[in-house]
Amino acid sequence: MSEPAPLPQLLVGLGNPGPQYADTRHNAGFWLMDELARQHGGQFRPDAKYHGETCRIALAGQDLWLLKPMTFMNRSGQAVAALARFHRIPPPAILVAHDDLDLPLGTVRLKQAGGHGGHNGLRDLIAHLGSNEFARVRLGIGHPGNSREVLDHVLRRPSRAEQALIEQAILDTLRELPRILAGQWQRAVQALHGRRIESPLSPAPDNPTAKP
Repeated sequence: MSEPAPLPQLLVGLGNPGPQYADTRHNAGFWLMDELARQHGGQFRPDAKYHGETCRIALAGQDLWLLKPMTFMNRSGQAVAALARFHRIPPPAILVAHDDLDLPLGTVRLKQAGGHGGHNGLRDLIAHLGSNEFARVRLGIGHPGNSREVLDHVLRRPSRAEQALIEQAILDTLRELPRILAGQWQRAVQALHGRRIESPLSPAPDNPTAKP
């Protein structure tokens, strides 16, 4: 039996700043953070000390930091490490939401630790934190089916139908967040990994490890 996941103190959403990226698939982590703040009456504000936008909310009896790095995806670790070190938040108490090409569209997977899998945002987090022992919410955006089309895929807006699937995945994830904060990681895993997605899934990738 696996050890219980440490309770999160810092929730991070990965994405790129600026209106030109706001609606792109690569910003799925930002979308989750925005919806979480909206549901709990929080408001993101620029915070130069942490190289991003931050928000504080109370959920399930806990005070949480929310962070959206404004350093662009491949420098996300700069922002996360700055906040985590200042507030003495260890990597196992960090939960990171990010887009994932290797998962079918609308899929959600929770992961307690691991490598970056080719995702540049995770790669930079691991480098700056000096650890890969942070939890992840992996939001499936599907693969275009050709590794040469990956960059265009992640930096393009999803269709209306695709957007609806990602948004539903985010809402379902946030419904399970109180369980995660209560230390009921496995129950959240069972609920989210067992979700039924009533839509055609993305085509299988020719090279799922090729990511921008």
